[in-house]
Amino acid sequence: MSEPAPKYAERFRGFLPVAVDVETGGFDCERDALLEIAVVVINMDSTGEVHPAPVVSTHVEPFPGANIDPRALEITGIDPTHPFRAAVAEREALDLIFRPIRKALREYGCQRAILVGHNAAFDLSFLNAAIRRTGHKRSPFHLFSCFDTATLGGLAYGQTVLSRAVQAAGFDWNANEAHSAVYDAERTALLFCEIVNRWKRMSVAVSA
Repeated sequence: MSEPAPKYAERFRGFLPVAVDVETGGFDCERDALLEIAVVVINMDSTGEVHPAPVVSTHVEPFPGANIDPRALEITGIDPTHPFRAAVAEREALDLIFRPIRKALREYGCQRAILVGHNAAFDLSFLNAAIRRTGHKRSPFHLFSCFDTATLGGLAYGQTVLSRAVQAAGFDWNANEAHSAVYDAERTALLFCEIVNRWKRMSVAVSA
């Protein structure tokens, strides 16, 4: 008799992991602009292994009075004034990225999303600041809990830098695409999934 399919809601204590990356105009979440945000819902298959869903992302208009440090733009390559940037206001950006997360929460029976990020406190601080500024009342994310792939990468591979941890996990790294929210969120999701699945395979091997 085959074992029942694992329930995602039981894997992370009711949480749904969602990889998030933001690109910003600096390091101060209250003063500096949120310029890009990308999310990758982490799905689970019938064997209990996790896999990244397609990325959902948007460019974001700087909030009124936001600071943008030119040095931050040198790193990201973002031009906030580019006519084809198609940026949206923070509230619209949040509604866009929350939509697939809420759908996955319903499908998996999870209670809340939990942010997965590389140096996750940074991404979570900018996400929470945007939620406060817009008065958004229905964030699917836990307010302060997160999974940090810098910590997990250090544990699994001895690497805390995203590029090195991703390569140690067996994936390619394109330095020309790095520092975009889409690319970094996708790589972070791949890294998280590989570490979680690696742990699962090791646990199965030990119990066999």
